[in-house]
Amino acid sequence: MSLRFLEGISAVLAEHGLIPRGGFVFGDGEDMPPGSSGAPAKSVLLVGQAGAAPWPHFLRWRERQPVDLENPLDTWSREVIGQVAQEFGARAVSPSDKPYLPFQQWAMRAEGLKPSPLGILMHPEYGLWHAYRGALLFEVEIPIQEPRNSSHLCDACVGKPCLKSCPVDAYSASGFAYEDCLAHVHGTDGSACRGVGCLDRNACPHGAHYRYPAEVQAFHMASFARRGS
Repeated sequence: MSLRFLEGISAVLAEHGLIPRGGFVFGDGEDMPPGSSGAPAKSVLLVGQAGAAPWPHFLRWRERQPVDLENPLDTWSREVIGQVAQEFGARAVSPSDKPYLPFQQWAMRAEGLKPSPLGILMHPEYGLWHAYRGALLFEVEIPIQEPRNSSHLCDACVGKPCLKSCPVDAYSASGFAYEDCLAHVHGTDGSACRGVGCLDRNACPHGAHYRYPAEVQAFHMASFARRGS
């Protein structure tokens, strides 16, 4: 399989604001999920976004869908990545598929990333403003090289503003206080979080050029709030 093959995948994904997010070949003895025919996959290519590039494409698609459609962004992602999988002979999988696949581990391996104090993987260019929308599983080896581990931006961040901006201190060394965060978002004092997104995430200075617009952050926050309703 040639690099031209990967360039073709990149070109099709770009039509939807998506990008390849790295990949790797499974090693001997690793747990290999099934590929398109049911045989073990030999390699995986992650698909995602940098910044809010998919947003206008998603909105145009959303206008044609039922108003009460559940999980529209997941549905759109499955549809787009599923079409790419059919075109290039792969099996499309999603982070929300059950049984869950190890997307976090795949992403760290594919791009050499480490988690931030908020749990979101810190990217050296995109900061916290990126996402993984799915993956393509191939039953052949793809020509992609695993990255070398780079310095972790969070290690050099002394002030840790991402842990000091939340009104209810939802993120700490002990983990994420889900119930406290949800109660605040639903409460009368949570208007800022509902309108512009997580204040801790926005406090991170890295990747500011890729920061999601307020309407995108509000969409994600509303989705988070509905899950806890």
